Amino acid sequence: MTSKIWTSAAFAALTGCVCAPAMAQTAGMSDRLLLTGGVSEVEGAAGGGLTPWALIGGYGTRDQLGASGYYTHVDTDDYSLESFGALLAVNDRVEFSISQQRFNLQDVGASLGLGSNYKIDVTTYGAKVRVLGDAILEQDSWIPQVAVGVLYKDNNRDTLVKSLGADHSDGADFYVSATKLLLAHSLLLNATARLTRANQFGILGQSGDYKPEFEGSAAYLLTRKIAVGAEIRTKPDNLAGLKEDTAYDAFVAYAPTKNLAVTLAYADLGNIVVGDQRGLYISLQAGF
Repeated sequence: MTSKIWTSAAFAALTGCVCAPAMAQTAGMSDRLLLTGGVSEVEGAAGGGLTPWALIGGYGTRDQLGASGYYTHVDTDDYSLESFGALLAVNDRVEFSISQQRFNLQDVGASLGLGSNYKIDVTTYGAKVRVLGDAILEQDSWIPQVAVGVLYKDNNRDTLVKSLGADHSDGADFYVSATKLLLAHSLLLNATARLTRANQFGILGQSGDYKPEFEGSAAYLLTRKIAVGAEIRTKPDNLAGLKEDTAYDAFVAYAPTKNLAVTLAYADLGNIVVGDQRGLYISLQAGF
């Protein structure tokens, strides 16, 4: 039983920027580990801070419901971003999420004639389905856990984003994620391929044709409660005169209890209208 609890906690600390350590199932309920979800990424799906993973969020096993809620705050050189939301998981197979990203232009809004602290809100509705593999139980196989998902983004500033050159304020991203957990090496690896037309995560609307983009994550367990890692997310560059760059982050995650966790990270989001945007973010999550 001790080894099962340690392995479960190792997995939880490895599941990205914000996660809660798992515990072995109580006797009589199940002889396998209780699955956990990763952090709620910036658009609300379970995964890393920047990218969805194949993991299904929450704590539910294959015959249970799971859920989680989160709040993330990011401060960059010129802007701030709040992201908050919740997800529901069914039978460790299907995940439904809803989140809102609130982008504050701060002083840049005033310089653009929009007013100080002008905000752009993007509400994101997500769904994910696990289609192959089991990241925890299939340790003797190199086949990763694979999931497919969709994220529909509803931007509340239609006139503004179209004035900047966007074709639409709303639109959907489609993705496939593969996640491999190597418990013997205290390592988690994820790769995500995304089809998207979103400008700056959808904050500046949607433009052009769908383009494939790559996203990757790696996390390493330092102790039972602390993990470190990094992520990369490429983005399309659709808006003329408003260059868009690849985003990166490096994080440390601390999970003090089985239901709560906190992450501190340094993010480089690349150019957003007025220059490169770098800064710290903090994220809090509760999982059930």
